[in-house]
Amino acid sequence: MRDTGKHQGLRNQLVSVLEQKGITDKNVLAAIKKIPRHLFLDSSFEDYAYQDKAFPIGAGQTISQPYTVAFQSQLLEVEPEHKILEIGTGSGYQTAVLCTMGAKVYSVERQRELFKTTSLLLPKLGIRPKHLSFGDGYKGLPNFAPFDSVIVTAGAPFIPKPLMAQLKIGGRLIIPVDNEQGVQIMTMLIRKNETQFEKHEFGEFRFVPLLENKN
Repeated sequence: MRDTGKHQGLRNQLVSVLEQKGITDKNVLAAIKKIPRHLFLDSSFEDYAYQDKAFPIGAGQTISQPYTVAFQSQLLEVEPEHKILEIGTGSGYQTAVLCTMGAKVYSVERQRELFKTTSLLLPKLGIRPKHLSFGDGYKGLPNFAPFDSVIVTAGAPFIPKPLMAQLKIGGRLIIPVDNEQGVQIMTMLIRKNETQFEKHEFGEFRFVPLLENKN
């Protein structure tokens, strides 16, 4: 699993692109500069790994565009030791970014193929989430709740109530929610108290759909 000076140089270039696009969180940028994204992709895509693009990873899923990963991570305002629920482990790249930022990550993946692959890959890279789970992301992980933040990495037709319920007061839920045009609106809910949430929207993004049940 090679990570060369050339790869590091390409990561530095990618970070410059992200800064030009408005990513300002130094911890997010430092994590992206450190993590070998090419190792999360099929080797046939290695030459493209540090372009600001999404790529297929199998099971009909994609590794998100680096800007999208950075944007969602920045919205979370991650602090060291923050307990974060991630819905959609996928390739594990977003997981790695959050872990590198010092978060305690609990992640759920519903595609068995991806769950197995990522569960093996992350430890090889020295990335150790607190918990990886094969399950239905709509249900979250109630046994580990509450969480400081929840991040959803697939497009949802609505905001699942269980994910809202598993958020600490003051916590943030970042989720792309479908609109009528077939794209998603990046949405943030901040939990104000037991029953009230403050909603913010941050423009259009494109994600694979958030699917129910296990596969």
